[in-house]
Amino acid sequence: MKGHNFSSKREAIFKTIASTKTHPSASWVYDQLKEEIPNLSLGTVYRNIALFKEQGKIITVASVDGEERIDADVSDHAHFICEHCSSVIDLYETELSPLEKQLFESGFDIKRKNVVFHGICCECKEKLN
Repeated sequence: MKGHNFSSKREAIFKTIASTKTHPSASWVYDQLKEEIPNLSLGTVYRNIALFKEQGKIITVASVDGEERIDADVSDHAHFICEHCSSVIDLYETELSPLEKQLFESGFDIKRKNVVFHGICCECKEKLN
């Protein structure tokens, strides 16, 4: 599509991030959009990701294989990163952890949390056995 202006690029970048559960990297987002928006640069993707983080629209999950992985689901949840296939999996908690309870009982005011587990996912574990 010729003639994409800055705001339509920004919208396309955010929609691409929000439409996947893969916890994408900037390069993945760029690869998804480069055919649709030929004049898109990787720098533009990075700048918009930084803006979305600043606005609270996305969060950084972790660095996986040297690339920052992001998530448009900003609700409270943890992540599991497979050290074999590099997949990032959402984990939703329904109860406060003992550590969170201890912090609350001690008077701490938790604004946000970032819990990331590392290991081998079930699919890779089956393949490796």
